Amino acid sequence: MESGRKVTKEGIVVSDKMDKTIVVRIERRFMHPLYKKIVRKHKRFKAHDEKNECNTGDKVLIVESKPFSRDKKWNLLKIIERSK
Repeated sequence: MESGRKVTKEGIVVSDKMDKTIVVRIERRFMHPLYKKIVRKHKRFKAHDEKNECNTGDKVLIVESKPFSRDKKWNLLKIIERSK
């Protein structure tokens, strides 16, 4: 039984050196509450890539899933755009 929708995030692949694993950099922008300046923050997530089809620089969509390992709790949903 699942409750609600699964969380999806869009980001850029920064590493594909591991077997069946990619590292995705998610960047978010928000306005600072006091100084009213746009601030950029980023976080890196490890995601499961079953077929090793992603390359560095690809824009991908990842979805939350059951843990594959200690760090890997995301799964590759689809590749939005290939790197040039």
